[in-house]
Amino acid sequence: MSQNFKQIISELKKKSYAPIYFLYGEEGFFIDQISDFIEDNVLDESEKAFNQVVLYGRDSTVDQIVETAKRYPMMSEYQVVIVKEAQSLPQIEELVNYIKNPSPSTILVIAHKYKKPDGRKPFFKEAKKTAILFESKKIYENQVPEWITNYSKSIGITINPKSTILLTEYLGNDLQKITNEIDKLKIVVGDGGDVNAQTIEHNIGISKDFNTFELQNALADKDHFKAHQIGRYFGENPKMHPIFMVLPVLSKFFVNVLAVQMIQNKTTENVARAIGVSPYFANDYLKASKAFTMLKLTQVISAIKDCDLKSKGIHTTSMPAEQLYKELIYTILS
Repeated sequence: MSQNFKQIISELKKKSYAPIYFLYGEEGFFIDQISDFIEDNVLDESEKAFNQVVLYGRDSTVDQIVETAKRYPMMSEYQVVIVKEAQSLPQIEELVNYIKNPSPSTILVIAHKYKKPDGRKPFFKEAKKTAILFESKKIYENQVPEWITNYSKSIGITINPKSTILLTEYLGNDLQKITNEIDKLKIVVGDGGDVNAQTIEHNIGISKDFNTFELQNALADKDHFKAHQIGRYFGENPKMHPIFMVLPVLSKFFVNVLAVQMIQNKTTENVARAIGVSPYFANDYLKASKAFTMLKLTQVISAIKDCDLKSKGIHTTSMPAEQLYKELIYTILS
């Protein structure tokens, strides 16, 4: 039976356990969260020594896992068997016979990261019948800022919207990296603390002045000096600000600005709702929509696409990133 993350954690907190948890998918973070919760909470410390086993796929065999899972717990109601990195387990499909008839006193956790198993195989079909299934999907990058906000609240700190954008730009949608950095920030600001751009710059190394968010603002303000300054910085630091990551962000920004131009009643709430952004950022799009005509916006979007082709060496000789930024920013602001 398939369940979502919240359902599984809720049932585990109620001490309602299933004989098998099959956790799979591209996003390793949620898989680790569930398996770690089971590892930390199902048995007490006195029970763990004899009744909790952690195995790793590449170092284990199906026979070893089955033999371990069929043991009876010692002085405990359950034993817990966790198979981490199960995607590396040879012949994992041979677990099908155990899955058909699992031990009721064993909680078997199969953590199969980064890919989806073949749904046509008997193993997966049987798992649907007897196991709790959880597919851990990557979240989209536009969902990351909200996720950062919620995670920060859950550990007792707050982070302002601009800072969530900085972290998203720097870390992408790798939730493990993001949580590691936010956990470090909590140590800095303490319980109930506030994280802002300065906190991030001083402790993570993301510049609060030279990032895509500030480049967007400089372009919306038609601030030639600042826009070219940021473009030059990006060109000189291509590993921190690869052009293939910056251009899609700029393209999305100007596509949204074009969408704002088509909204009749341009209130902050209407703009935020129409383009799917926080009201905190709606005024940035409103400002840009007044600075560019509809014709110019279509030219800008086309110029970004052209810059993307040039960055890949398509229809042109290879150009340094600094020159590409210089040309693109000049085109946008001319």
